[in-house]
Amino acid sequence: MDKEENIKCVMVINEDLPLGVIANTSAILGITLGKHIPEVVGKDAIDASGKRHLGIITIPVPILKGNKHTIRNLREDLYTDDFNDVIAVDFSDIAQSCNVYSEYLQKVSAVLEKQHTYFGIAIFGKKKKVNKLTGSMPLLR
Repeated sequence: MDKEENIKCVMVINEDLPLGVIANTSAILGITLGKHIPEVVGKDAIDASGKRHLGIITIPVPILKGNKHTIRNLREDLYTDDFNDVIAVDFSDIAQSCNVYSEYLQKVSAVLEKQHTYFGIAIFGKKKKVNKLTGSMPLLR
C-alpha cells in the first residue's frame, strides 16, 4: 500500500435518492470496500475508561454528491484501462431490489451493465487518479 498521503478514498452518492437509501448505500459501499482494503483499517483504540473501540479507517472518506448520470459516467471511466488499479465498489438498483444475495446474483447475471442505475460508488486508489475522477465534485450535505 502507498503511504496514506498518496492514497484517497471517496464515495459518490446520488443526491436525488431518499435519505434512508443514501444512508444504506453508504453503509453497503463502506462494508464492501473494507473487505477489499483491510490494510487501511486502524488498530483498535482504548479510551480513558479502558473500553475498547474497534479500529476505523485511517484516512478520510469524503461523501460527494452526484446524480445517476455522473455516477454512470464514473463507473464507465473506472472500467477503462487507465483506472484498472483503482478499487471501485458500486451499488445499483439491481442490488437494492434484492433481499438475499443469491437473488442478486441471479438478477445481475441477466442484466446488462448499461441497464444498471447506480445509487453510489466508492473509489479507492492513488490520490492523483481519484482526484482526476472526482476532484471537482461537491460534498453531499
